[in-house]
Amino acid sequence: MTLLASIARFVAVSAACVVLAVLPSSPWHERRADELRIAPPFGNHMVLQRDTNAPIFGSASPGTTVTVSASWLTDALEARADDAGRWEVRVPTADAGGPYELRVSSDASEDALLITDVMVGEVWICSGQSNMEWAVRKSARADELPIADHPRMRLFNVANQTGREPLTTCDGAWSVCTPETAAAFSGVGFFFGRELLRELGDVPIGLIATNWGGTTAEAWTSQQTLRAGFPEFDAALDRIELSLAETNAEPSLEERIAAWWATLARVEPGMASGWMDASFAAEDWSVATLPGTWAELDLVEFDGCLWYRRDVDLPTEWRGEDLVLELGPIDDMDLTWFNGELVGATQRMGQWSTGRRYTVPAGAVRETNTIVVCAVDTGGVGSMGDDAMRLRRASDDDGPGLSLVGEWSVRTGSALTELDAFPSDDWFHRNSPAALYNGMLAPLVPYAIRGVIWYQGESNVARAAQYRRLFPALIEDWRARFARGAFPFYFVQIAPYAYDGDGGQAAELREAQLMTLATRNTAMAVTMDIGDPADIHPTNKLEVGRRLALCALAKTYGRDVECSGPLLRAMQVEGSAIRVGFDHGRGLTSGDAAPTCFTIAGHDRVFHPARATIDDETVIVRSDEVTTPVAVRFAWGAADVPNLRNAAGLPASSFRTDDWPPVSAAR
Repeated sequence: MTLLASIARFVAVSAACVVLAVLPSSPWHERRADELRIAPPFGNHMVLQRDTNAPIFGSASPGTTVTVSASWLTDALEARADDAGRWEVRVPTADAGGPYELRVSSDASEDALLITDVMVGEVWICSGQSNMEWAVRKSARADELPIADHPRMRLFNVANQTGREPLTTCDGAWSVCTPETAAAFSGVGFFFGRELLRELGDVPIGLIATNWGGTTAEAWTSQQTLRAGFPEFDAALDRIELSLAETNAEPSLEERIAAWWATLARVEPGMASGWMDASFAAEDWSVATLPGTWAELDLVEFDGCLWYRRDVDLPTEWRGEDLVLELGPIDDMDLTWFNGELVGATQRMGQWSTGRRYTVPAGAVRETNTIVVCAVDTGGVGSMGDDAMRLRRASDDDGPGLSLVGEWSVRTGSALTELDAFPSDDWFHRNSPAALYNGMLAPLVPYAIRGVIWYQGESNVARAAQYRRLFPALIEDWRARFARGAFPFYFVQIAPYAYDGDGGQAAELREAQLMTLATRNTAMAVTMDIGDPADIHPTNKLEVGRRLALCALAKTYGRDVECSGPLLRAMQVEGSAIRVGFDHGRGLTSGDAAPTCFTIAGHDRVFHPARATIDDETVIVRSDEVTTPVAVRFAWGAADVPNLRNAAGLPASSFRTDDWPPVSAAR
């Protein structure tokens, strides 16, 4: 196979699956359309939700009878693939435990799919934008990683992808939680799961991370729900539907991307000169230490191709086995070769935070091996790798493998200025209505879950009034899609941050989140005390995860623990002061100082800084500037970091006692 043909093969697979990252290890790739398949949420090391009839689903030839056998069941279960080739069975799950096996076969093939190391326990989806996506390795408590060996906790990370209509597949694979696999996983999700693991004893925990930085709530909501209640999105949804109908009007995005990569293969000197070949002599290359950024190579202004190369000697016993190459995130696309064979590629923009995991077939493995990566950066400062970079045997997920951290040879290739701009549909992107519901949630439906944890809102700050309706609608939308009733939906209130030109919008977004507590079976983790007014990404993800776990322990698992900070209950005017009462206010305290961030207003609606004192489970608020008060606001500044909390050490949510029109009402 020629170099251009091998690259085109990867692009074609990417286009066929409508995915962003091509991971050859995924069971959905490079299979016939009529082949027996099980959906991507299922795989080795997965966790199935306990105490339920868990849907197991996939595809096969229409009319095929599919048989599913579970090692904890006496009898097998059968389903017939419908006219679209979809099949589904409901498997009763045992009590928490494992490992088990799951076998899927059909009457149309002698082949069968065997899934091993299956655990039964508690499954939670971890979703939202960048503060949920923020990796453990970037968190303030990254020092927890060396002890992150948790065999009964399993992790699944959905690769970023959009969809103009609901997709049936996504990229991702279950992994056992180790220091290496946890490093790139959601920090909030990891610390949430670890707390549950500690408190629930031997119950396995499965975490499915589906998140993308800088994304809006409407992107995570289905078209049906948006159509039903949000006419402001109709025009965008109409355009998406029109684009689906006009498939022959012009080359598709996938075709244009394929053409771009074909052009790169022709103009890139490394391609023509065989830099990826094991026999190539890289004598004049520079040296780079990985993980690292291009800034360390004086390439801050360079966008284009940067080639990395490293030789690796393998233990004799690894010969004849499939290997897995884990390179960590690459900013932002790549082609990867192993002994001159293209083993992986990520060929869509925006994958700067997505870890690369490529399968190396046994036939390509030698005693001494050459790994070559052509990284393609399209803007900003490029980077490659993380501390968990390694090469391991495919059969040994838990083994340490061979670390790839350290010195690599490096050489620049063609600059991006030699190519046309990378193809995109500027009008359709990650924040288009329903784009992420279609691409990153629909492929999971109807996987059995216990509940969802959610950290999002920053990208909707300018439309807080709309968020009052949109966020509850999203919650009920997801519940309807998974058809598991009013499952727990626990979320994080956005942290203090000095948004440019805020004018009260951030506080109103926090208020919209507070109001969402009226939606059944919800709870909110407040972060007013652990934010960073100068950084929209506060790094203390351990405490955020712990507070979400308190919500789950109290409301889902029946533990006698406080799970909320003080929440406004009522106010009463007492002469020139206002007394404010709280739910979850037992043991109100502000430490060694008086409560901060209170303001008070009279009938003129002008708020003045106020003095506050704690009186049992209430706070008395007054100001010499306001003799006849009518309203109190607390922590209403976007960057306010107040000190009021309860005996459990959980901070109070920002609030206001007035109902005056919000500044975001017109948005």
